Amino acid sequence: MTKTERILSQLPGDVLGGLRKADQIWQALLKGDTSVPLVVKESQTPLEGLDYDLVISGGTLGILIGAALQQRGWQVAVIERGILQGREQEWNISRQELEVFIELGVLSEVELEQAIATEFNPSRVGFHQGLEVWVKDILNIGVDPVILLDTIKSKFLDAGGQLLEKMPFSSAVVHPDGVDVEAGNTRLKTRLLIDAMGHFSPIAKQARGGQKPEGACVVVGGCAQGYPQNETGDLLLSFTPIQNQCQYFWEAFPAKDGRTTYLFTYLDTHPQRPSLEFFVEEYLRLLPQYQNVELSQLDFQRMLFGFFPSYRKSPLHMPWSRILPIGDSSGIQSPVSFGGFGAMIRHLKRLTLGIDEALQTDCLSRNDLTLLQPYQPNIAATWLFQRAMSVGIEQQLPPNQINHLLSGVFDSMDKLGDDVLRPFLQDVVQFRALTQTLALTTLTKPGLVASVIPQVGLQSLLDWMVHYINLGIYSGLYPLGKLATPMVKDFPPTQQYTYHRWIDAWKYGSGRDYDE
Repeated sequence: MTKTERILSQLPGDVLGGLRKADQIWQALLKGDTSVPLVVKESQTPLEGLDYDLVISGGTLGILIGAALQQRGWQVAVIERGILQGREQEWNISRQELEVFIELGVLSEVELEQAIATEFNPSRVGFHQGLEVWVKDILNIGVDPVILLDTIKSKFLDAGGQLLEKMPFSSAVVHPDGVDVEAGNTRLKTRLLIDAMGHFSPIAKQARGGQKPEGACVVVGGCAQGYPQNETGDLLLSFTPIQNQCQYFWEAFPAKDGRTTYLFTYLDTHPQRPSLEFFVEEYLRLLPQYQNVELSQLDFQRMLFGFFPSYRKSPLHMPWSRILPIGDSSGIQSPVSFGGFGAMIRHLKRLTLGIDEALQTDCLSRNDLTLLQPYQPNIAATWLFQRAMSVGIEQQLPPNQINHLLSGVFDSMDKLGDDVLRPFLQDVVQFRALTQTLALTTLTKPGLVASVIPQVGLQSLLDWMVHYINLGIYSGLYPLGKLATPMVKDFPPTQQYTYHRWIDAWKYGSGRDYDE
C-alpha cells in the first residue's frame, strides 16, 4: 500500500476514489480526449417575456457578483448543481483585497470580520541554495468559505435574489432579446446569462471547441494537525532541484484546524506527464523534509488535489451574444496563479460596475460583452514566467537552473523595495516594476538572464516582448484616459459604456488597480 492509499483511506468519504476520478479527467486532458459539449444554441425567434435580468450558473463564486448586482436593483437568479455552501479549507487572500465586499455593499465590516478564520505574519519566499526573504500582510488572511458564502447567500436572498439549488445547468438557447436557460427541469428566461462554472464549464468547453490547454498548474496538498511550528506561512518556496522534469514549489498557511501545505508545479500538457496520484505521493514523500516532521506525527484532516489549465488565447470571448464568462470560466486569471477566489475578487468591482452599465444601456451583444473580457498585457506577459518556471518533457536543464533564476530575480525585487516586490507576490505585474527588475537583474547577473533564452525559446521571448511593450502603452494610456473622462459625460450612453470599458482595460491591464 502506498503512502497515498494509506493516508487517504483513513479520511472520511471516498477521498481516494475522488483523487482517481480527478486523475481520469487529468489524463483525458493530457491525451486530448476531451469531448466538446453542445449546450448552447441560437434562435432568431424573440423570447417575448423575461423572468430575470441575469441568471448566473455556478453559485460558489457566482453568488459573489450575484449579490453585488442584486444590491444594485437587478433581478438575479443563481443556479447551482448542488447545495451552495463553502468548503472546509480556507481561502487565503490579503486583507486589502477583501475591502471590495464593503465597497460594493455586499458585506458590512462586522460581517467581513466574522468570515475571517485566521490571520498570521510573516510569510517566506525562498529557493533551494539561494535567496530567502520574509514579507508581511500578503495572503495572510484565511477566509472561512462556509461562513462567507452563508452570509452572502442570506443577504442575496434578503435583497430579493433567487437561488435554485440542486439545479445543474443543462442548456441555453440564445434569442435576439434574451436567453432561455434550462437547469434541471426548470426553464429561466433572462436578458443575460453569466457563466461562473469554472475551468470545466460546458459553455466554456463549447466556446473553445475542444482546444487543449497549453499549460497547467498541478496542486496537491493537505491540512493536518501535529506540526511543531504553525505561526508563519510560505508563499513560494522550493527546497529541491528539478525532479521528474518538474520544479516543485510549496506553500504553507496556518489554518483554523491545523496547517495547510501545498506542493504545486507548472507543466505543459504533454501526454507523458505524471498522474495526480503520483504528485500526491511526491507530496507525502517530501513533506517531512519540508516541515521537519514525520508523517506519523501528523493527523490529516483533509487532502487537496487538482489542476488548473491555462490557455494562451485568453480571456475567452464567447461566440454568442448575451452570455458572459467570469472567473475561471473566462480564463482571466494569470497562468502562474491558481485562479479561483483570488482572481474573482480582483475583478469583482470591475465586473459588477461593467455588467451594471451593460444592463442599463442594453449593451449585451457579443462585441459589447467582449469589452468586459479585454486583453490584459500584464496577464499575457506572465506566460513567459510560467514557461521559465517549468521544464519541457524532454528538455535538459541544469538541476538548479530555475531556482537560480528565481533567486536572482527576487533578489533584485527585494533590493528595489516593497513597491516592486509586493505587487508581484500578489500576482500583479506593472511596467515600471518589471522594467526595474529586468534592468537590475541583467546588470548584476547577465549570465542568469542569458540562460533563460534557450529554456523558453526565442519565439516565446518575442511574443513576450509584444506584451511587454503593450504593458508600457497601457500604463501610459490609463492616466490619459482618466483625464479625458469628464468629456465623455456628454456622449450617448452606449459610447460611454465602450469608453469606460477601455479605461478598465488600461487600468487592469497595466496593474494600476493594485495602486487604487
